[in-house]
Amino acid sequence: MSKIYLVGGSVRDRLLHLPIIDRDWVVVGATPDELLALGFQQVGKDFPVFLHPTTKEEYALARTERKSGQGYRGFICDFSQDITLEQDLIRRDLTINAIAMDEDGNIVDPYHGIEDLKLKLLRHVSPAFREDPLRVLRVARFAARYHHLGFTIASETKKLMKEMVSAGEINTLTAERVWKETEKALASADPQVYFQVLEQCGALSLLFPSLLLSNTIIDALKKSTLLTDDVTIRFAVLCGEFPSKAELEKLCLRIKAPNEYSKLAIMVQQYHHDVEKVTQLTAAQLIGLFNRIDVWRNPCHLEQLIIASHSYAKTEPFLQARYLEKAYKLALGVNVQNIIADGYSGKLIHEELQKRRIEALLNGN
Repeated sequence: MSKIYLVGGSVRDRLLHLPIIDRDWVVVGATPDELLALGFQQVGKDFPVFLHPTTKEEYALARTERKSGQGYRGFICDFSQDITLEQDLIRRDLTINAIAMDEDGNIVDPYHGIEDLKLKLLRHVSPAFREDPLRVLRVARFAARYHHLGFTIASETKKLMKEMVSAGEINTLTAERVWKETEKALASADPQVYFQVLEQCGALSLLFPSLLLSNTIIDALKKSTLLTDDVTIRFAVLCGEFPSKAELEKLCLRIKAPNEYSKLAIMVQQYHHDVEKVTQLTAAQLIGLFNRIDVWRNPCHLEQLIIASHSYAKTEPFLQARYLEKAYKLALGVNVQNIIADGYSGKLIHEELQKRRIEALLNGN
């Protein structure tokens, strides 16, 4: 007789009284054919994961994993009918993710995850943790996600993470997998914690070469979460103090950051210092800045640059924002059609447009 259990994050977050985003299920004592006969749709290739015929939620057969090679893909799975729930749960990363709940609401907690929830500890379930280098990033992400609740990483787990990095397994992770975890961490309330944890275990310099976590960056990244939910801006703030554009471009290529992330990061790295001292810029320099960030075709660039630059500000209010917005509005008020009507053509239109925009700023301030 098979049994179904709710597992992982949905149980953890329910016990923490947090919103439940996804629900994952484990089926103990069943075979793939039995689930297929019930109308489930198989989606897993390496191990059987099935979609429920109506809810489309994921149901996985209880399984064990045995290391068969390097990296996070080198595993042999056993999903035979006699695998127990405890065997399935022990292969999970953290004790707080190894709690299950049956269909009657009864908790199954063989590895003391509830105790660690009370202690606010992120602790690995078993020594098998070290077999998957992706778990180093996952723990860092959980540390960022639950930082506001006071969660910390258990000392023995920190030690194990350092050992895993030293052993070189972290180098087997693909850029895509690293980016996926990083993007999730950037969406958390404390993304700076993710990068601090990676630095503490030695993984940061391997995964993000040339990224230096100064106090300025740590503070700015935290502040950016109070100003925006836009993770592209948060990433740009993280990269804002890179020593050169070339090094930042190199990093973005290495980690395969999506285009919108790398473009904004480079823009912020290049120009956020100009925003900081914007009141000292001449009208011509201001128009030059607007041109370089392509604000005429992409007005959102100015808002993104302002938010990112605000993240670095040590004082409030951030008066540079109003100053820039006013200047942009004045410059935008210059009508190209009027220039054409005045008899300008070809290259002269652009030159006159620049001239009149500068004049508009001079007359408006």
